[in-house]
Parts: sequence; structure tokens; C-alpha cells
Amino acid sequence: MNSKHTTRLLLSAGLAFCACARPNDLRIDSDLASYIKDIKAIDVHAHPLRYVAEGAPADSESDALPLDGLPPFAVPYGLRPENPQYRDAQRALFGISIADSDAAFERSLKKVRTDVLREKGEHFGEWVLDQTGIEVMLANRIVMGAGLPSSRFRWVSFVDALMLPLDTRTEAARTPDTRTMYPLEEKLLKRYLADLQLSKIPATLDAYERQVVAATLERQKAAGAVGIKFEAAYLRSLDFEPADATAAHTIYAKYSAGGVPTHAEYTLLEDYLFRVIARQAGRLGLPIQIHSAEGFGGFYSPEGAAPHQLESVFNDSTLRATTFVIVHGGWPRVDETMALLSKPNVYADISMMDILAESKALANTMRKWLNDSPEKVMFGTDAFDGGDAQGWGQVAWVAQRNARNALTEALTGMMHDGEITRERAEELARMVMRENAIKAYHLALPASK
Repeated sequence: MNSKHTTRLLLSAGLAFCACARPNDLRIDSDLASYIKDIKAIDVHAHPLRYVAEGAPADSESDALPLDGLPPFAVPYGLRPENPQYRDAQRALFGISIADSDAAFERSLKKVRTDVLREKGEHFGEWVLDQTGIEVMLANRIVMGAGLPSSRFRWVSFVDALMLPLDTRTEAARTPDTRTMYPLEEKLLKRYLADLQLSKIPATLDAYERQVVAATLERQKAAGAVGIKFEAAYLRSLDFEPADATAAHTIYAKYSAGGVPTHAEYTLLEDYLFRVIARQAGRLGLPIQIHSAEGFGGFYSPEGAAPHQLESVFNDSTLRATTFVIVHGGWPRVDETMALLSKPNVYADISMMDILAESKALANTMRKWLNDSPEKVMFGTDAFDGGDAQGWGQVAWVAQRNARNALTEALTGMMHDGEITRERAEELARMVMRENAIKAYHLALPASK
């Protein structure tokens, strides 16, 4: 490693190690930065790993649609393990010197991370939250597990599989990406059926709605779920239009015993079942997270994942009892998201945005959203596990650091321009980092801390 590169990395780490930006930076109020750094956050979207004993199989239940089975595709620089921000996290969490050579760094990181995992054992997840200033993390997982106690980790389940009761071979054949993903959803539906002691789907759609959809959501809530998640944008467009109920029942009856629906038939059934699931979620008080963002995979459709595709859902009067959360804020279509936050039951989180977005862009987005709909904006990390160099703890550390910095910059600017007082700035910071989440997800936590 040359000296110029080493100096740059050391400087980057030194700045990043503190949750606040440069003290002479006029965009930052240092007192406000310190205040925001100390807020115990609620992370509304992440994929933490359960505890796995040495030698046991790896955790494979942190996502219903893991992307590692897709054909090779490029990811944004913010998500690449060589991004220096992950070195900052490794130094903060594990004390790894960033001045090491690459080979020495890899050996040192693997050893130290393994040692910490062994030492913390089932308490590793709680230790990560303590190091990142996160009080509670909402865990998007197929099921929870060891090392993810409900006092610190709350469950958000996956429900796309409930939209896909019929043979999906035609849907899967659309792209190389979907060929991998639809079989995963089929496997998950079979698991949900087995949980209900069903060997196959019911013969009629009415029975499916009662015995599978409603029963699964009720079972998940009883097991501790505080919300449900759709990853549908990886499978299809988010334009879930109102569907004719008679046509949906006819399609289900036609293929429930076998056969493969056409793409048009399956799309109509999905549109119908999405609303069925959403109404059941509203009945049970389970907010719905919907992935909406620039996505990953060589055949992913950013247009199909755009927030405006959800407008007919948000305008459906029969779904106003259901809370929706635009996960990842629709990044980079943040102005579309802001327009949708006027709906009384729609929220947005900044998960993944606080990794992908350039700092100034994230601050500008948060400022616009806070001026428009301050009670609708929530913090999240989308922490995922990428191995030793990019474990879910490192991702959470980077995301929360970036989020706190951007929030400080946004609120400092609002104070500087006379839009808010310092007292209001602190109130808004608490709302974003924890209080809006408590309200949206009905969490039994103190309103502030």
C-alpha cells in the first residue's frame, strides 16, 4: 500500500470514527451532532444473522430472496467491501489497523472477528447493537433464532410467497434472475403450508384466503412479528392494480389442482392477493414494508420498483387501515416518495440510502422530507452479511454513522435558515431515529430515551 493511499485511509477513518463531521464544517452544529450521536436508535429494516455455533451450518434464513444465487452483476460502490467506510467500521468494532497491507488486514480481520464471535457467542447481536447505538433492530428474516432476543430484535416476516399459490414456471422463465427467485418463493410457501399442517393449497380461493393467508399472518403475529415485508419488485412491477374478484377466483379454481397460468392470469391473481394480504395486515395491525429502490441483479427493473407504481394501492380506501412503509425511500426517486408521504398511512425509511447516497444528497433528501412530512421519516440500515470484510455489524455501523451525520447536516441547515429552533431540531432528530418507528410499528418502548 503506498503512503498516499495509507494517509488518505487514515484520515478517512479518523473523521469517520466520530459520529460528527469536521468541527470547522459550517454545515454542522457540533452540539446537535453530539445530541444525535447519543440517541438510542430504532433500526426499522435490517437482516441480522442468528447465532451459529462453530462448525454448524451457516444461517440461511436472513432473507427470503438472497441475491447470491443470481448471475453476476455489478453493485454500487457504497456496497462494495473495498469501500473505505467498511475499514472505518472494522476499526471501530474490532480495532483493526487500516494501515496493514491487504493480506495482513484480511488475516487480522478474520482472526479478530472470529475471536469476537466466539467470545460474545449468543450475545454477539446485542453487542453489535450496543456498539452502533441501536436499541432495537427490526429483523427481516424468514424466522428468528438464537442470539436475536425479542428485547432487542423484533421480527418482520416475508409474505411474497402468499401471492404465489399456483405453479410459477411461466413467471420464473421470464429472466435469468427470476429463474432463481421463484423457486425460493415456492419453497417458502410450502414451509408456510407445513406450518399450518397443510399438504397442499385449498381447492378454492376463499378457502386459501382464510386457511392460508389469514392463518399465516395470524400465526406470525402470535410468534412476535411486528410487520410484514414484500420484496415483490425483484419478481414483478409494483403496479398492483385493482383486480376483478370473480376473475381471480376463476383463475385460482382453474389451476389449483394443476396446470400453469399464463403471465396475464398470474398477474391478475397477484394483484388480487396483494390487496387481500394488505387488508389482513391492517386487520392485525401489521405494517407492510415494500422494497422500492434502485435494485440489484442484471434483470431488475428500476422503473417497476419506482414509488409511483404504488399509488393505486395507497389510494385504495379499503386499505386505509393498513400502514405502508416505502423501504429504502424509493431511492433515488426520493421526490416521488415525498409526494406519497401525504397519504395518511404511508411512511418511508432511509435504509440502504444511508449506504448508497452521497452524504450531501442524503442530507438534502432528509431536509426536504422533514420540511414536508416529519412524522413519516424513519431510520434504518438494511444491514446484511457479506462475510468477514462486510459483516452485518459493519454494515449497520456504517449506515448509522452516515445517517446521523446527514441528519445533523439537514437539521443544522434548517436551524441556520431560521426554519426551526434548536428545540425543534432535537425533537425532529428523536422522531427520525426512534419515535416515528415506535408509532408506525406499535412498539412497546419509551417514547424517548
